[in-house]
Amino acid sequence: MTETKKKILIVEDHPIFRWGLSELINQEPDMIVCGDATDVSGAWKAIERLNPDLIIADITLENSDGIDLTKEVNRRNKNIPVLILSMHDQFLYAERALHAGARGYIMKQEAMESVVTAIRQVLAGKIYLNETVKDRILFNLTDRPAGGGRFPMDRLTDRELEVFRMIGKGFSTREIASKLHLSIKTIGTYRERIKEKFNLKHANELVRYAVHWAKTGKNSTGASSP
Repeated sequence: MTETKKKILIVEDHPIFRWGLSELINQEPDMIVCGDATDVSGAWKAIERLNPDLIIADITLENSDGIDLTKEVNRRNKNIPVLILSMHDQFLYAERALHAGARGYIMKQEAMESVVTAIRQVLAGKIYLNETVKDRILFNLTDRPAGGGRFPMDRLTDRELEVFRMIGKGFSTREIASKLHLSIKTIGTYRERIKEKFNLKHANELVRYAVHWAKTGKNSTGASSP
């Protein structure tokens, strides 16, 4: 009797990478890509229609992000494990992804080598992280002061970080509001909170800081983002 293949849903907005990932997974005898989507709305339609065994979701999606999708999957008690895939700084996003309910985090740079291993581990009920990220998270748990994160980016909420990243990519307040389906006033509030947490006095400082971080992955003092 042939064992049923595990169904994998890919939520990724880059078609070439999505195709390559699908080809890689479909070579395995016990798993198959059952569908794909480019945003959270499309992902939900696919989830309801296909009932996948595992979701691979990029952090950056069309008008949404994979961490929001992960939170929603857990909120709705879908009992579908999510493996987050990203090109973003693993030290900054991996822990946030786990807090959101993801069962693993893998960088796009290592995806083609490690994604099958990660899928098998998550389907087995385990959490997948590379050794470097595991060590960093354990270090943070034992060394983080009571007042909060040790790094500037640690002080941002998930939504504030998303807004900060979009500012760094050159989006205006109106564009960010439109993409996140929030009011301009709400985005303005997030911008003010970010300025306060980074001790920035002017909007131009915030933009320069965000652009610098988006381009280099470093804060304005030159220290690497976590």
